[in-house]
Parts: sequence; C-alpha cells; structure tokens
Amino acid sequence: MSEQLKFIVEQLNKEPFKKSFNLITFDTLEPMQLLQILNDVLAEIDPKQALDIREEMPEQTVKRMCALLGMLKYKPPGNLSDVSSFRQGLVTGNKPVIHPILHWLLQRVPELKKRAYLARFLVKLEVPAEFLQDDVINDTYHQYEELVEGFKRYHKECEQLRTSGFSTAEIRRDISAMEEEKDQLIKRVERLKKRVESVSNHQRMLEQARQLRVEKEREESLTHQKQEQKNQLFQAEQRLLRSQQQLKDMRQAATDANPESLMKRLEEEIKVNSYMVSEKLPKELEGMRRTVHYLQKVALEPAMGQADLQELEDKIKEADSQINHLIEKRMMRNDPMDDNLTLYRQQASIIIRRKESKAEELQEAREELAAAERELRQRSSQAQGSDGEEVIRGDELKRLLVKLRGKGTVYKKKRQEIAELKAEYGVLQRTEEILKQRHETVQQKLQTMEAEKGISGYSNTQEELERVSAMKSELDEKKGRTLDDMSEMVKKLNSMIVEKKSALAPIIKELRSLRQRCQELSQEYEEKKAQYESCAAGLESNRSKLEQEVKALREETAQKENRYHYINSMSEIIEMQMRRAAEEMKAYVSSDPQERKKAIREVYMKNISEQELLGKKLREEQKMVRDSHSANMEQMKMWCDLEQLMECKRQCFIKAQSQVSIGQVIQEGGEDRLVL
Repeated sequence: MSEQLKFIVEQLNKEPFKKSFNLITFDTLEPMQLLQILNDVLAEIDPKQALDIREEMPEQTVKRMCALLGMLKYKPPGNLSDVSSFRQGLVTGNKPVIHPILHWLLQRVPELKKRAYLARFLVKLEVPAEFLQDDVINDTYHQYEELVEGFKRYHKECEQLRTSGFSTAEIRRDISAMEEEKDQLIKRVERLKKRVESVSNHQRMLEQARQLRVEKEREESLTHQKQEQKNQLFQAEQRLLRSQQQLKDMRQAATDANPESLMKRLEEEIKVNSYMVSEKLPKELEGMRRTVHYLQKVALEPAMGQADLQELEDKIKEADSQINHLIEKRMMRNDPMDDNLTLYRQQASIIIRRKESKAEELQEAREELAAAERELRQRSSQAQGSDGEEVIRGDELKRLLVKLRGKGTVYKKKRQEIAELKAEYGVLQRTEEILKQRHETVQQKLQTMEAEKGISGYSNTQEELERVSAMKSELDEKKGRTLDDMSEMVKKLNSMIVEKKSALAPIIKELRSLRQRCQELSQEYEEKKAQYESCAAGLESNRSKLEQEVKALREETAQKENRYHYINSMSEIIEMQMRRAAEEMKAYVSSDPQERKKAIREVYMKNISEQELLGKKLREEQKMVRDSHSANMEQMKMWCDLEQLMECKRQCFIKAQSQVSIGQVIQEGGEDRLVL
C-alpha cells in the first residue's frame, strides 16, 4: 500500500497536475478533496470532465465517474466487486476505493487518453428496435454505422502513417519537384518535336535514332555481361590461389611434423580443453548461477526499513567479532602442523590461481588469434580483390614499407600538382562554358542561314551521321583492345606465379632450419620457466602469509579503535540523556507551578489540548458552512436580483430627470409646452 501511495504522490507532483503533496498530506486529505483530485485526473484523460464537484450533485458525480471508468474498462479489486459498495465508496470518498482508481489511471494516462478520444466516435448509440422500424431512422442509423467504420479505417491508416516515418512535407516537396520535372520534360519534348518537324526526312532520322538507342542498350547489356564474366573469372582465380596457398601451408606443416610432436601437441590441447570444460567453465557457470540466485532472492524480499538494516548491521558486527575471536584462538594455539598445512594450502591456491589466469590468458590468446586470422583473411581478400595478387609477407613487406616511406614525398608533390590541376580545371571549365555559348550562337546563325537557303537541318543530319560512324569505329577498336588485354593479362599472371614460386623456395629452406631452432629454444624456455615458477611460488607463499598477518593485525586495530570511539560516543549520549531526564523529573515533581510549566510533558500536553480545541472549532465552522451553504447561495442570488432591480430603478430615475430638464428648457424658450 505504501508503494501505491508513493507512486500516486510522485505522479501528482509531476506535469500536468503540479501538486505539492507528500505522503502525509495526501493521506490526510478530506473525502471531497480526494474526489476532486480523482476528477482532475479524469479531466486530464477526458477534458469534458473538467468541473468543480461542489457545483454538482453527488449522485450525478458518481454516475458520471462510473460511466467514464466503465468506458475505460476499469475493473475494481476483488474486495470491491460489489457495484453498490463501489458506488457507495465513491460517494463518500472512501480511500480504499479512490486510491486503486488513481493508481490504475496514473499508470496508463496516454493509453487512456487515446481510448477516451476514440470512445467519443466509436461508442455506438443504443436505438430501440421499435424506432428502427421507421425507414428514415433506419437509413440514418446505417449511415451512422458506415461513418463509424470509416472512422476506424481512417484512424488505422493515420496511425500507420505516423509510425511509418514518412513526412507529409517531404512527400509534398517530392511531388512538387516531380511535377516540375514532368513539366520541363514535356516542354523539352515539344521543343524537340517542333525542331524535328521542320526537317524534310525527319521520320527516317527518328528511325535511325531509335535503332541507335537500341544498339546502345544492347552495347550496355553486352558490357555488363562482359564485366560479370570478368568478375567470375577473377573470383575463380582467387579461389585457385587460396586453394594453392592452403595446399602449400598443409605441405609445409606436414614436412616439419612428426607423429611424436603431433601427439604431444594434441595431448596439450586435450589437457587444456579438458581443464576448461571440467574445472574453469563449470566454476564460472556455478558462480553466475549463485549470483543470479542471490539477486533473485534480494529482488523477492520485501522493502527493508531502518530497523531491518540496523538488525543486519548488528548481525554483521557479531559475526565479525566471532571471526576475530577464532583467529585469536588459532594464533594463540600456533600449531606447527597447521602452519605447514596453511603453507601447502597457500601454494595450492597460488597454483590454482595461476592455472586459472593462464587458462584465461589462453582463452584470450585464442580469441585474439581468431580475430587476427579473420582480419588477415579479410585484408588478404581486399588486397587480392584490388589488384589480383597475393598478400606480400616477410622481408618483401618490410621492403614495401621502406618504399612507401620513400614515396611519401612523391605523394605530397603529386597532391600539390593535383591541386594546381584542379585550379586549372576550373579555368578550363569556365572557358568551355564560354565556348559553348559562342557555339550555340553560331549554330543559331547557321540554322537561320539554312532556313533562308531552304536546306534547314542539313548540318544536324551530317553531324549525327559522323557521330554514329565515329562511335561504330570506337566500338570496333574497343573490342579488339579487350581481347588483346585479356591475353596479355593471362601471360602476366602466369609469369608472376612462376616468379613468386622461385622467390619463395630459398625462404622455405631457411624457415625449416629456423623452426628446428625454435623448438630447441622453446624446450629450454619451458625448463627455465618451471624453475622460475617453483621459486616464485615459495616466495609468493611467504609473502602472502606475511600480508595476511599484517592485514589481520590492522583489521583488529581498526576494530578496537572503532569500538573505543563508539563506546565513548554512547557514554556521552547516555550521560546527556540522563541529565535531561533528571532535569525533567525535577521540574515535573517540583511544587512550584512555574517550574512545572517548564516541563516538556506539560508543554506538549498544552499544545495537544490547543490543537484539539482548534480542530474542534474548525470542524464546527465547517459544519456551519455546509449547513448554511444552500441558504447563503439563495440569499446571494436574491441580493444580486435586488442589485439589478435597484440599478434598473436608478437608470429610470436618471432618464426621467433628463426628460424633465429638457421640458423645462423648451418651456422657458416659448417654443413648446411640457405636459406632465
């Protein structure tokens, strides 16, 4: 219940309610105030509910709230399932009835807003069956149902458009841009038609242009097919290179391997994997399960108060004191057999920790190796995809890096030349635009001269024929060059493969001797490593023993200091409380009435009596206001009517006075006579 009240207070203090409640002030609200808060929440969901419940009869208020809650599909709790008790609780502003409603409403305000909005249009009117016998009413009701279905359909489409991410402004801009482009294309087509219709043999030229377009499309499709075949050929070559590289690696591994080394390597891998599967991973899994179990246990426990926390702290302190006591007993006993066992236990724990750390390092190394292999494969595929060659390794890679460093200055020079060329390109582009403008003016003059001579369109036809013939010759040249390039590429690839094989042969011979040397050094390294670890384990055990002793002594010192300061503080607090209690008893049993008035008990009793009198007086005033509210409202209405009547009489009197003064003036002038 406290969580429910806390949630209600937090939501009421936020937007849009902006209340300033806390748990105490909210819990002490009067029934009318609680009903008004419920009405404010309902008004936020449905604006039609915004009114003051003091201006409405209680029956109407309950009827209106029940209708809205039924439309929002609110279900009362099990103990309030009776409709009559629920309505009675709403009328009286009962907290067990109002609080669950507020909690349910404040949890889902946006959803209920949408439901209230849709209910205005989707809740159908109940028309009796005898009224539907009339044709006009029946047709109107069918139209009403069709409109409701149409609203459902349009609302779904609107929600889909809102969630789809489309923007109406962007769609309008796209439509306007497409319409403008369409108008421009139509105008351009019309201009071209007008230009072509003036030519005598425009039909034949259009047919040739159509054939040219078909040939261009065919050329593009052939080019696309050619590119696809090139890609397929390149991919096949890459697969061949990868297969050759894998075969080479497997042969090298087979040449340097013997059954003993392979068996030894497999045994080491089996030991490592069996340790990972049987010891390390089950421990980690069990640790995670324990953590999840503890977290679930903590989550299922009820909220703890200050008393529970203090109790837990006391238990922890008691357990710490018992642990310290046991440690002191063990140190006082000082059994040499236990010392040896602790030494062995420490060494075993150190070895286990080292084993776990090495297993973790092995796992990380495997992950890094897999990531490096993936990156190597990716980069090799990228490098092979860029120029069709294998990835350079070893000394060739170092020589390539030296060359790249040497070419850095050349790259900077070339970049500067590119900037100059870009500037020159801008100048040339501007020159090209000027020349195009001049060419257009010359073309216009040429067309006017052709029209005057009666041979309009001659120059365009001649240029089109020349362009078609030039394109045909270019296509023939491209086809010849493509076949030559493919044959040259095949020869080049074969020669490169032979060169790479001859270059790698001496490196492979050197690598065999180096591998043998590496095996000898690794064996020596393992022996030295075992000696080092045995020595380090002994030193580590001694160091850990000393550290534990120092840590135990420091903890004991800290506990003693804390206990000392705690006892001093508690003694001071107890002395202060005893002094205050003695002073209070002295003032309470004193025969002097002035001294007794100074006692805290007397002061509090006096304040309690004053507050009770004040509360009683306020309740009486509230009762008087409630009893006289209707009579006072009627009296206020009568006073307002009387004020309006007096104002009307005053206006009539002023009007009569003005008429009398005007009559007197006219009578004095001799023009007319006033008859009253």
